[in-house]
Amino acid sequence: MQYRKVGKWGVKVSEVALGSWLTYGGTVEEKNAVKQIHKAFELGINFFDTANVYAQGQSEVVVGKALKTMKREACFVATKVFFPMGEGPNDKGLSRKHVFEQCNASLKRLGQDYVDLYQCHRFDPETPMEELVRTMDDLTRQGKILYWGVSEWSGSQIEDAYRVAAELNAVPPISNQPCYNMLTRNIEASVIPVCERLGVGQVVFSPLAQGVLTGKYAPGKPLPEGSRAADSRVNMFMMGRSLMSDETLMKVERLKTIAQDEGLTLGQMALAWCLRETNVASVIIGATKPQQIEENVTAAGLKLSSEALAKIETILATPAGVRA
Repeated sequence: MQYRKVGKWGVKVSEVALGSWLTYGGTVEEKNAVKQIHKAFELGINFFDTANVYAQGQSEVVVGKALKTMKREACFVATKVFFPMGEGPNDKGLSRKHVFEQCNASLKRLGQDYVDLYQCHRFDPETPMEELVRTMDDLTRQGKILYWGVSEWSGSQIEDAYRVAAELNAVPPISNQPCYNMLTRNIEASVIPVCERLGVGQVVFSPLAQGVLTGKYAPGKPLPEGSRAADSRVNMFMMGRSLMSDETLMKVERLKTIAQDEGLTLGQMALAWCLRETNVASVIIGATKPQQIEENVTAAGLKLSSEALAKIETILATPAGVRA
């Protein structure tokens, strides 16, 4: 395993992280989930990402059970806050009340005194930036969180958080957690340049495009039974990002050939492609089987050849319906 600093900050995280959306506390039985987290740790993963809303808190409970028998100081534990955790008017968002109460609830579910990274799961236009930054600063000073970050924020929103933090003499966010993969590259235009300037690192989710970049889906063929795309919640996400169109799947078929030429699986190549970007500190994978973790960790430290990167870029830039 290789480790990288998160932006300009001193902490180092594994290039491959283990996430828990739809898996731990959900589709993976608890005993197996704990075993998989332990396996990931044995393979060098130190970054474990979850969220309060994943299975309405059950994901944090499972991660917490796994942490009980792990060396806590060797782990970098991240969770998130924003989405509804109840039906009340203050049971969602990034208000001081909701963030403070959910931080305490997450710590209780995780069975921890602190989390390493507390992330704003989305941007909240209804909460003043001053309120949010001061709340995160207070939680940091109380020792309940070591760092804070954001997820799916724009470059200007991240800049604003940094500006307000400077004005308040408060700690700024150290990370952004966006969707990033060969098929979803929105952050390259403005988010990464802003974050590089500010010293904010990316910890990216969906680096395999919900499994599309493993090559398991083929154009014109039925979805494999038990696959992520067969889950209606994931399928909506994938459809919204055009990940299951025939044009996209045809590109994926061509990417397979490049991976084979490099002696890699398509998934390994896709993770290594994300990690080619120096502003990316870690790629967050999901797993339902230990073998998936074993395969994905081998992407750490991989360097794709300039020829392979050029070929990938050609395929990705090819307009729909045109063969590269």
